[in-house]
Amino acid sequence: MRVHATVSGLVQGVGYRYFTVTAARRLGLTGWVRNLRDGDVELEAQGRRADVDVLLNWLQTGPRWSRVDHVAVQTIPLQGETAFRVYA
Repeated sequence: MRVHATVSGLVQGVGYRYFTVTAARRLGLTGWVRNLRDGDVELEAQGRRADVDVLLNWLQTGPRWSRVDHVAVQTIPLQGETAFRVYA
């Protein structure tokens, strides 16, 4: 499965993207993560449903210095990526 998620709260300047990429790679997921101009973090993650669900649960907490207010998630079509990347 593949999901698109937008995370709001205190999620920039606290290592949230690198927390996400580390967790996604550990789970064997593909996709990407990036900061948005409005202070949110946006990502897409693809892999086995159970692994994507684990990542989505971790995103609710984030790294130590973050504060997650909301995670909006929608399922989207699969893509043919081979890695999980961080975009600026």
